[in-house]
Amino acid sequence: MSANPPYWLSLNKTEPTFQSDLGSVQVVDARHLDVLRRLSIKRIILAPGAIREPQWNVNANQLAYVVQGQVLVTMLADASQRASFVVSQGQMYHVESGAVYHIENLGTGNAEIVVALRSERPQHFSLRDSLSAMTNPVLGNCYDQPASAFAAFERAPAEEIFARRGSIKVQATQRMPNAHLFDVEGQHAPLSYAYGHARLARKQFWAALDDISMYSLSVEDGGMREPHWHPVTGEMGYVAKGRARMRVLNPDVEVGEFELGPGDVYFVPRAYPHHIEVLGNEGFHFLIFFDQPTPGDIGYRATATTFSREVLAGTFGIPERELPEFPFTPTDPLIVRRVNPVGATE
Repeated sequence: MSANPPYWLSLNKTEPTFQSDLGSVQVVDARHLDVLRRLSIKRIILAPGAIREPQWNVNANQLAYVVQGQVLVTMLADASQRASFVVSQGQMYHVESGAVYHIENLGTGNAEIVVALRSERPQHFSLRDSLSAMTNPVLGNCYDQPASAFAAFERAPAEEIFARRGSIKVQATQRMPNAHLFDVEGQHAPLSYAYGHARLARKQFWAALDDISMYSLSVEDGGMREPHWHPVTGEMGYVAKGRARMRVLNPDVEVGEFELGPGDVYFVPRAYPHHIEVLGNEGFHFLIFFDQPTPGDIGYRATATTFSREVLAGTFGIPERELPEFPFTPTDPLIVRRVNPVGATE
C-alpha cells in the first residue's frame, strides 16, 4: 500500500494566490497535485461588500457551487450575450471559457464559492490587466475619448478582489431563472437510497454543460459509496462536510488509502477503481466534479451479476461452492448499506 498516495491534498493548507481583508483565493491544480488531468479547483472567499474583479478563463469552462452566502454574477459571452443573476447557497453557476464575468458578495457575511475548472492548468486574464496593456491613445480611440481621459488609470497589477464603493440594488430580473444558473440542492434527488442521496448537475438536467458536471453526494453513517470505476471520466472531489476513508487502485496494482476531512480535495483518474466510506457518525457531503457532461460508472455489484459463478470462481481461484451469494444487480445502486465496521478487513 502506498504510504503517501498522490491522490489528495488539503485545500486549507495551500498558499493563497490572493489574500487580504476583503477575501482570498486558493487553488489546487497540477502544480499542487500532479495526478490532476482535465480538472482543477479554486475556493474563493469574499468578505461583505467585496467584488471579484471582472476576468475570463483562457482554457477552461468553469462550474461553481456557492457553499455559503449569496452572490451576484454578471457576464458577457460571445456574440454579445449578457447575463446577470443572483446565486444563493446551494446553487451553482456556469461560465464558458473566454466569457468575461465578475462575482459580487450581496450578503452581510462571507461568501464562499468552490469552482471547478475544466483544465489541470487553468489560465485567466483580468479586465484591469487587459486594459493596462493598451496605451491611453488606443483606449481613447476605442471609447471615442481623448487619450487624456485615461490619464488617471493605474497600471499596477490587478488585485483580484476589491471593495464595493457604493450601494447595490439587485433588479427583479436578476433573481429570475437563467440558463447559467442551477439550483442543485433544490433538486429532488434523482438517486436516493436509505443511507444517502445524490443530486446531479449534469447535461441531462442542465443544458449549459458541455464538458463538465457535478454530483452533490451525501452519505449517512451506515452507508458506503459502492466500489466502482468511471470508464471515460476523471473524478475530482471536494469535502464540504464530514470525514471519509477512500481507497484507489492504480494499474500497477498499488493501493492508495487515505482519510479525508472538510476542505480536502481528491482526484481519481479515468477507470481507476475506488470507493468511499463514512468515518464518524455525522455522514459526509462531497461535491464531486467530472470531466464529462454525463459521467458514467461501472460498479462491483453489477460486475458480479454479469459473469457466471463458474467464471467468478475461476477468477478468484476458489471452489464455486465457496463463493458468496452475490445479489442479482441489473443496475448499480451507487450507495450501499455498510453491514461491516469501518475499516474492516475480514
